[in-house]
Amino acid sequence: MKHTISVLVENHSGVLSRISGLFSRRGFNIESLAVGPTENPEVSRITIIADGDDHTVEQIEKQLNKLIEVIKVKSFRPQDCMARELMLLKVNATAEKRQEIMTICEITESKVIDLTVNTMTLEICDKYDHLVKFVALLEPYGIVEMVRTGTIAIQRGNETIQGK
Repeated sequence: MKHTISVLVENHSGVLSRISGLFSRRGFNIESLAVGPTENPEVSRITIIADGDDHTVEQIEKQLNKLIEVIKVKSFRPQDCMARELMLLKVNATAEKRQEIMTICEITESKVIDLTVNTMTLEICDKYDHLVKFVALLEPYGIVEMVRTGTIAIQRGNETIQGK
């Protein structure tokens, strides 16, 4: 089962290395990792998608809380957060197939951000599961290249990770 873990950390060099090293030493696999500054420039937020059972996630949280640079750790249940990921995907697009690909773009609310004689580059921001379906729809055309940001997540409603 995939778990979304949000970690507030001090924003300075080496913190990400210590966190990823912790996962590596403990044998925990990181499925997705996204890092960026928060509204406070001295604090960064790391969103980690980890695969494992509830006991594994509990161990991850305990280990993260032991790191000095970690301010707060919180796991989100899927129904309690909104999660998104950005994907750029370049697909083979001959003149005959472009209209079919454009129809997929309309249905999935993705955008064409570049066009050449033989390729189209598409942008989509959505939930992980929707991105998997998007890729499946475009695979028959021939995916040339793909890049993803990693999932970011925020709690629903007026609760925050700081608990204020």
